Amino acid sequence: MSAKLFTPYTAGSIEMKNRVVMAPLTRNRADNDTGEVGQMHVDYYAQRAGAGLIITEATQISPEGKGYFQTPGIHTDGQVAAWKKVTDAVHAEGGKIVLQLWHVGRISHTSLQPEGNAPVAPSAIAADVKTFTANGFEPTSEPRALRTEEMPRVVADYVHAAEMAKKAGFDGVEVHGANGYLLDQFLKTATNKRDDSYGGSVENRARLLMEVLEAVTKVWGGDRTGLRLSPFSPANGISDEDPQETFEYVVRELNRFNLAYLHLVEGATGGSRELEEGESLASLRKIFEGPYMANNGYDRQMAIDAVEEGKADLVAFGRPYIANPDLAERLERDAPLNEGDSDTYYGGGREGYTDYPTLQDIAAQ
Repeated sequence: MSAKLFTPYTAGSIEMKNRVVMAPLTRNRADNDTGEVGQMHVDYYAQRAGAGLIITEATQISPEGKGYFQTPGIHTDGQVAAWKKVTDAVHAEGGKIVLQLWHVGRISHTSLQPEGNAPVAPSAIAADVKTFTANGFEPTSEPRALRTEEMPRVVADYVHAAEMAKKAGFDGVEVHGANGYLLDQFLKTATNKRDDSYGGSVENRARLLMEVLEAVTKVWGGDRTGLRLSPFSPANGISDEDPQETFEYVVRELNRFNLAYLHLVEGATGGSRELEEGESLASLRKIFEGPYMANNGYDRQMAIDAVEEGKADLVAFGRPYIANPDLAERLERDAPLNEGDSDTYYGGGREGYTDYPTLQDIAAQ
């Protein structure tokens, strides 16, 4: 009998053939000028259609939302047409795919912004981290604080991107509220020093996220909208005075949207799963009334156990999906995994992108 991880599941209205999810993975291979994906993206995602659900690489909702060289967008007709080839290819292989909606906020560089402008953020506090530009890794630029009257424009950008994702044939969208990007910057105290209705209390700091979810679920319905959060992750130089209190409030508020799923980075993004005293994923999981997607450092046995024990409904895998296009099948068969080449993770062409062998390829040799 198959482990529950490998059985079908429906999150909201998204029907999946298994509970193995391909996590969003930035790979920096889109056309930098147009923000369009190409044929190799079509092949890459189609190869991974064995996942119960694919979440695309983070995709900017507007030119202002861009923070890394050669990342894709979802705000022009050309970008929509390019992504449509991806969704058609994934659907032809029997897969499901949602688009991750991204605004980087302060994690950007003036060279990546329209007219060389400063990036935007809740407050004019520079991130002490680097981003990937045409010159390689460079320190992020100092941002300017968004004005209160600009907030409706930011929400409108999310709406426009959500509408464009629908035109591109996706099965839903995931709002990126994690890893130190714009929505996370508003949520957390270290990056949000505002004194208007978007700063101070947890209700105010969560206001933009709630306005975005309200707007995006009007386009897609809650049943085709997911959300990614990273409550306890220091990614991109971010922290909160009391993350447990902040995120217990946030997660409680999410229940009114009837989301398809809540996708949590458990611990530090791509790092330790250890939590500080007083931090509890279990309590957040308990508060959330919908499907829960676990993520961060899961191996086969951890994933099987999490689903069997009811600790997760879905498990997202990131780096293993880079080197193993048929990861879901390999996990089910307990087959060995290919090792990834970290030199080809970011930027480049097909090498280290579409050329990792499947079990079928290996058997045919």
